[in-house]
Amino acid sequence: MLLEDDQRTNVLDDAPLAERLRPTTLAEFVGQRHLLGQHQPLAKLAASGRLHSMVLWGPPGTGKTTLAKLLAERAGARWVSLSAVLAGVKDVRQAVEQAQAVRNLGESTVLFVDEVHRFNKAQQDAFLPHVEKGTITFIGATTENPSFEVNAALLSRARVYVLRALEDAELNQVIDRAIAGPVDAQLSDEARGLLVSLADGDARRLLNLLDVTAQLADGFIDEALVSEAAGSRYRRFDKGGDQFYEQISALHKAVRGSAVDAALYWLCRMLDGGCDPLYIARRVLRMASEDIGNADPRALQVAMAAWDAYERLGSPEGELALAQAVLYLASVPKSNAVYSAFNAASAFVRESESHPVPLHLRNAPTALMESLDYGKDYRYAHTEPDAYAAGENYWPDEMEAQDFYEPTERGLESKIKARLARLRELDERERGGD
Repeated sequence: MLLEDDQRTNVLDDAPLAERLRPTTLAEFVGQRHLLGQHQPLAKLAASGRLHSMVLWGPPGTGKTTLAKLLAERAGARWVSLSAVLAGVKDVRQAVEQAQAVRNLGESTVLFVDEVHRFNKAQQDAFLPHVEKGTITFIGATTENPSFEVNAALLSRARVYVLRALEDAELNQVIDRAIAGPVDAQLSDEARGLLVSLADGDARRLLNLLDVTAQLADGFIDEALVSEAAGSRYRRFDKGGDQFYEQISALHKAVRGSAVDAALYWLCRMLDGGCDPLYIARRVLRMASEDIGNADPRALQVAMAAWDAYERLGSPEGELALAQAVLYLASVPKSNAVYSAFNAASAFVRESESHPVPLHLRNAPTALMESLDYGKDYRYAHTEPDAYAAGENYWPDEMEAQDFYEPTERGLESKIKARLARLRELDERERGGD
């Protein structure tokens, strides 16, 4: 059904503010100067009037869909948009058939796929032959790392452009456009600052919050009104996506680097963003072994106790125990000797034959086993001087002894290193005597 002009206006008036303020030209587009600034790649592409297949990767609210549409318009291409949440291979085929039909008439087609990471491998593969033939120009938008979420074959045929979260100055430009346009209200400086802070780099979130706030306002928006409209803060954090893994990586690296305050910051960022504290507890326990190990074995106990405390107390009381563990782990001496030794031993085992256990190391719980020399000539360490059987062999007979564990000079591990060195001297002395 066709709409009259006044009906179209009413529909637009009812649309969310973010939709009403969607840029109609690249000059109106806010942000992404590293792509659209003078002499930057997408600016050059737009000026040429040409287009190639691409993936736009960036956080929500950075303009991926708008940018793709504006580039398609500059190239004079027909625009077809699919959502990976709703569309399937059938929809892709239908879009390609239409693209082929108009191509025969001399018209090109941009097939835009929002949230392309939600398409499975088979669905993504459906694009390949048509991108190869030039039937369509493919543009995918994703908030997830294309290296993991987009097929390598499709990535090889498309260039990836990384969009960044909007900076505060850019978010203020968006507010200025809204105030100069459809938002009939004035903002206090405090209200503006709070809006920018709550937006967290997301223009869509900013405009949605401004829209709600303006509806509650009587011509003037102050900080209290923004707080009322916002409810609870929502940080940029995806419990299963890139933001999640980037932040846990930052927490782990801050602990490893003994940056106590930075480690606490990333812990609080993850908790504030809604990360499951028990996931953090598991990762902290891993850090205790991977990055501290025997330099301070108490780190493992502290991490385990923090996990246990959180399970007993829940949130928010138990979160303090996690903070205590993170600060302890970040503060103490570091060693990855256990981690390195385990990886080296695991690799050695994978690449080696499965030699039998030497007879002298086997138990002999039955008379038959004893008659087969199980346990014969085994030296019980506790009856030896210093409880150490110098020169004893604990490796398979067919294998030379290996050195996996190399203690550091840090923390308790320095004492472990000295003891192991002394025991090796005893072994060499004993074997030399033989």
